[in-house]
Amino acid sequence: MKVVIVEDEKLAANRLQTLVSEYDASIEILACIESIEETVQYLKQHTHPDVLLLDIHLSDGHSFEIFKQIRYNNPVIFTTAYDQYALEAFKMFSIDYILKPVTLEALAGAFNKLKSLAIPFSSIDMNHLEPALRKGQYKKRFLGKVGQRLFFIDTEDIAFFQADNKLVHLIDKEGNRYLADYTIEKLVEQLDPEHFFRLNRSIIVNIDAIQQVKPYYNSRLKLSVKGATQQEEIIISRERVSEFKQWADA
Repeated sequence: MKVVIVEDEKLAANRLQTLVSEYDASIEILACIESIEETVQYLKQHTHPDVLLLDIHLSDGHSFEIFKQIRYNNPVIFTTAYDQYALEAFKMFSIDYILKPVTLEALAGAFNKLKSLAIPFSSIDMNHLEPALRKGQYKKRFLGKVGQRLFFIDTEDIAFFQADNKLVHLIDKEGNRYLADYTIEKLVEQLDPEHFFRLNRSIIVNIDAIQQVKPYYNSRLKLSVKGATQQEEIIISRERVSEFKQWADA
């Protein structure tokens, strides 16, 4: 069996390696990865492992994002310090959901469950099933705030979201700006990935609001987006350019 560990805490990653070896010394650990971005790149460039040991909270977001960016049909064992993501993990056909600190008993239970599966996991096309399950859960409108006033904004009218320190603004296609009570990471979970894309650490854009895409220095791209002011530069980070092109050309 071949395993890839995705864990951004060094001590936790080392512990998982030790526990896997204690469970079965013949299991081959192909890689230990720390982020969503690195995991996506690894899975694009290598043969997929038999199972992913996957932490949910990573340095660049929630690991569920991985499956929106790449086709992956093999089992996943989630490890996390939080219990509120169990339903989300279940919808992604995970083998198990282990709360930290991970014990040998819990890990052994997950691997034993994997071995006992009667239906080959590879026969399940997660890339088609997961979006179908989630489709009805994406937000259709948001509550935006200007001063003490609250406004309803339909998701289709949103041009982009922009984070500034701890504040996140919702900008509609007319250029109106509202405070949104969400983090960028939470918005990624709430928005339909067919229409919204995270360009960098601070901006999520609606594909219907993109007017023009131009090359920008350092191998990046610059967008002209409805609702943005002339002073605002909406830039796609170099690391996400390839994924953006795949998303835009879907």
